[in-house]
Amino acid sequence: MRLFGLLGKNIDYSFSRKYFSEKFEAEEIDAKYVNFDIPSIDQFPEILKKNQPVTGMNVTIPYKQEVMQFLNELDENAEKIGAVNTIKFGKDGHLKGFNTDYIGFTEALKPHLQKHHDKALILGTGGASKAVAYALQKLDIEYQFVSRSPKPEQLSYIDLTSAVISENKLIINSTPLGTFPKTNAAPPLPLETITSEHLLFDLIYNPSETLLMKQFSERGAKAINGYKMLVFQAEAAWKIWNHLQ
Repeated sequence: MRLFGLLGKNIDYSFSRKYFSEKFEAEEIDAKYVNFDIPSIDQFPEILKKNQPVTGMNVTIPYKQEVMQFLNELDENAEKIGAVNTIKFGKDGHLKGFNTDYIGFTEALKPHLQKHHDKALILGTGGASKAVAYALQKLDIEYQFVSRSPKPEQLSYIDLTSAVISENKLIINSTPLGTFPKTNAAPPLPLETITSEHLLFDLIYNPSETLLMKQFSERGAKAINGYKMLVFQAEAAWKIWNHLQ
């Protein structure tokens, strides 16, 4: 039996464990998927020693960047993004990091894009936002980061005037605001200028409709959640682990 798992912190809610466990059962794959829930990345080497041999691993918050120090090699895309969410285990303990978040985001977003979605705002600057930015760059979509503590060339929420919202018809929420159980939270946006031309991609998948999505839908905008992104990134990881790409 092959062993796969998710590395993270406080990950009982894990999409990955449920998804892969159901996949293994449905496709009669002799494998097991577990959560490697650790309070500190320093415990990563111990996880590897206790769970030999691991065939493949996903990585989630808060370790997508911290885990990189333990890897022998980075895929070109993961290196450019600066975050890893998939680890491939090679011979002699060789660990190679990949990022399939950008693949998942791209595949989930593309069917909804229209010509006027040529400028975007990325809410949040965490690990997921890096993959989003990389995907938008590959799609030739201009973007700006929005942060509560903006760095130079980033916007603060105070900067989000009606004019800025009108100009950026694509908005991506990569913050955790609105995630279960705190479902009554949403990033502070001037909603009065949201129109039917706007597209909101909320990376949250639980709940399936966040407060922010509801706010956009009420104003005629299209709003999609992060579920399909997770499915696409998981399937991309599966291909990597099985030498299919």
